[in-house]
Amino acid sequence: MKYFLLCCFLSGVLLANAQRIPDIGMKNADKIDVPFELENNFIIISVIFNRVFPLKFIVDTGAEYTILTHKEITDLLQIDYHREFPILGADMKTELKGYLARGIDLQIGGMLASQRTILVLDDDYFRFNELAGIEVHGILGADLLRRFVVRINYQKKVITFFDPGHFPEPRQATVLPIDVYRNKPYINVDVGMQEKNLDSLKMLIDTGASLALLVHTGTLPGFETPANVVPGNIGMGLGGFLEGYNGRMDFIDIGPHRLRGVITNFQDFLPGANPELINQRNGIVGNQVLERFNVTFDYIREKLYLVPNRHFNDRFRFDKSGMALVASGVRLGEIVVLSVIPGSPADEVGILPGDHIKTFNGFSTRLFSLGDIVYRLSGRTGKRIRLNIIRDEVKFKVTFRLRDLI
Repeated sequence: MKYFLLCCFLSGVLLANAQRIPDIGMKNADKIDVPFELENNFIIISVIFNRVFPLKFIVDTGAEYTILTHKEITDLLQIDYHREFPILGADMKTELKGYLARGIDLQIGGMLASQRTILVLDDDYFRFNELAGIEVHGILGADLLRRFVVRINYQKKVITFFDPGHFPEPRQATVLPIDVYRNKPYINVDVGMQEKNLDSLKMLIDTGASLALLVHTGTLPGFETPANVVPGNIGMGLGGFLEGYNGRMDFIDIGPHRLRGVITNFQDFLPGANPELINQRNGIVGNQVLERFNVTFDYIREKLYLVPNRHFNDRFRFDKSGMALVASGVRLGEIVVLSVIPGSPADEVGILPGDHIKTFNGFSTRLFSLGDIVYRLSGRTGKRIRLNIIRDEVKFKVTFRLRDLI
């Protein structure tokens, strides 16, 4: 399971001082509905960039600012960059480059966000395309989202942007307090694991993360990672994949709502990270938890509204093959093995990182999205999987059965 984890630590960048005053118009409406795609657990919407380019952006409550990851677009539009600044990579050592662009218009459904200031990355460090399996050009961040009350209906795949002055509170919703810091929402949750409870963990609510739950183990003195975990790439940061372990929490309590058997990523806290920038958080709550609710963010009043949906009690699924996959090639039609867990079914039949999967149970992988294949690899224990693979122009076949790894 790949997910996006924003590790963007900016050095002295102030976005508020734009040359012209930003404006957001909603065509005299109190709200607008914007459809989205849910691809490999990423929320992706269509955006008209500067009234010219139709692009795809990830909706990310965990990103402080809106980011364009394809600099060639602003270069083509001959947009001036007002500043170049350094960004620390995922290893907290490598220095990457970004630029400040002002006066950008973003058309989102019936809403026009004009004269916005955004960040433009020098290169596509995040490689969203590989993780989501479709073309993605950037992040719609909390600098824009905080202007609204934002409701996400995962079942209908619709985001509703409300004028905060005309927001009807959801019926039968649980109302929970959140802390909005640097535009990003945080919530306190309780978790339980191996007969040990951890109360009031401070978690970032991150719609840009396709995971369920992430715990920064280094922020919890005396915390012991459970025995039944597997190593792997648990996400993508700026300029690289993030290493950690995958396992299950017995439960997570979000207010009165208890979810059981929650897939959890365990990661040591990034050494050298400024605790002020991450607001002393203990981890992240991502889309695989959030999608079990209709979720409403009221940034101004610092409230979160939760209404459980019909998927609330669904079992949390985890890959049973031992492979982490990404999309690659023309139109992202190639499925490539990123990593293999030692001792897993995929490892036992000799699959290696870099292998190209050409067919899945007799069908061309071009007939599936990346998310489709990932979902099928988390299916019934014992299910037989047949793959045709190409490695260094040599074709071969493998067969294995899915097995619980955690």
